[in-house]
Amino acid sequence: MAEEHRYPCEQCGADLRFQPGASQLVCDHCGHVQAIPEAGRRQVERALGELDLARALKDDLPPDAMEEVRSTTCPSCGAVVEFSGASHATECPFCATPVVVDTGTHRHIKPQALIPFALDEREARSAMTKWLGSLWFAPNGLLEYARKGRAMTGVYVPHWTFDADTATRYRGQRGDAYYESRTVTVTVNGKAERRTEQVRKIRWTPVTGKVSRRFDDMVVMASTSVPARLGDGLTPWDLSALVPYSPDYLSGFHAEGYTVTLARGHAEARERMGRIIAGDIRNDIGGDEQRIDGAETNWRDETFKHVLLPVWTAAYKYNGRSFRFLVNGQTGEVQGERPWSVWKILFAALVVAIFLGALAYANDPEAFHDAFGLSGNELPEWLTD
Repeated sequence: MAEEHRYPCEQCGADLRFQPGASQLVCDHCGHVQAIPEAGRRQVERALGELDLARALKDDLPPDAMEEVRSTTCPSCGAVVEFSGASHATECPFCATPVVVDTGTHRHIKPQALIPFALDEREARSAMTKWLGSLWFAPNGLLEYARKGRAMTGVYVPHWTFDADTATRYRGQRGDAYYESRTVTVTVNGKAERRTEQVRKIRWTPVTGKVSRRFDDMVVMASTSVPARLGDGLTPWDLSALVPYSPDYLSGFHAEGYTVTLARGHAEARERMGRIIAGDIRNDIGGDEQRIDGAETNWRDETFKHVLLPVWTAAYKYNGRSFRFLVNGQTGEVQGERPWSVWKILFAALVVAIFLGALAYANDPEAFHDAFGLSGNELPEWLTD
């Protein structure tokens, strides 16, 4: 069962909350500030140390790396919402759907570390509205609603990070370009002319070789509650800001449980690493073009961490449609489902049509008049409005 983490104010007894950008808890009731204790050296080493991937995939991690949590899956977006203490109901932080905890507990890998929120809600909302304002053809109503709408929600989103040493043997082909001259017949002003042109060709040579690369902290989002294209777009993260996990940082915020298993996250990480290795192979082959006929990678010393990263979320309904926005709580990077204004698009199309019409008239007035059945210096009404 998850522990209850309440932080009563030493002066008035009200609940304290974590203040983004500072290692302290603040009381909204009386303003009292309480510092978060700094982690000791051993705690930092343990929290930021890597866990053995092979053991974890066999469900053989040490007991202190695991925890029992109460959680439930949001029926709307699929987020895993965790509960602490005696609470049994809350709102999904991603889509605002009411959720109730189910019975029993679930055994999960503990989060080892987190990046504390650096941006508060006001700064996150400012970043989001600035992003919306920069979009072409975004509805003005949504921008105004975002400024004055419901509060944004701060969520610590689970991520996996993966390390690996790789050595890859490959076989392929190096393509070197060369040119040959040939004579061709072309028509110029109705007359046939013979010209000489250079034709690019490729000379292929079989090659073999080996490339090596050390991957450090390949980040994979461990949540399915938002589209991967939005969550992955919040990168890069400065992982040097990771601190040992402490519930103090969660005070006033939500924490989501992971829905992407370690095995699935590992497969995604290997796929990304594979694309980088393919680039290394092409660089190693050299030449003007490359072909990779085969590659065998030896994966060694694979490790991982389970970390929580700060994200401000907002979900708005506008004209019957829902739009979701994410703001990186460390850097202010914004990702969202972009809305469109039909009226702005139609207006832009009208402006372009008027511009093209004016350009056509300036270039060839007679042809313009003929096209619209006009006479003399007469112009169509849409061009004179």
